[in-house]
Amino acid sequence: MRESNHIKYRNLGGDSGVDTYKIEEESIEITFKRGGTYLYTHQATGRQNVEHMKLLARSGRGLNAFINAHVKHKYVKGPL
Repeated sequence: MRESNHIKYRNLGGDSGVDTYKIEEESIEITFKRGGTYLYTHQATGRQNVEHMKLLARSGRGLNAFINAHVKHKYVKGPL
């Protein structure tokens, strides 16, 4: 179940596995449609990766592909 402060991912490409996201100063938390919520942080995932993920989340395109290609297992906790 997603938290009320999560934002619905726009999924402009139409085929993303991302459902919602929550952006914090040094992290992004992502809930996937098939279940599971994962926390990606500057420390665990890398600052550059997390900041790029934030841009993709806000744009509504490319987030799931980026996660699968670059940071799939670089999360702090999950699934929640």
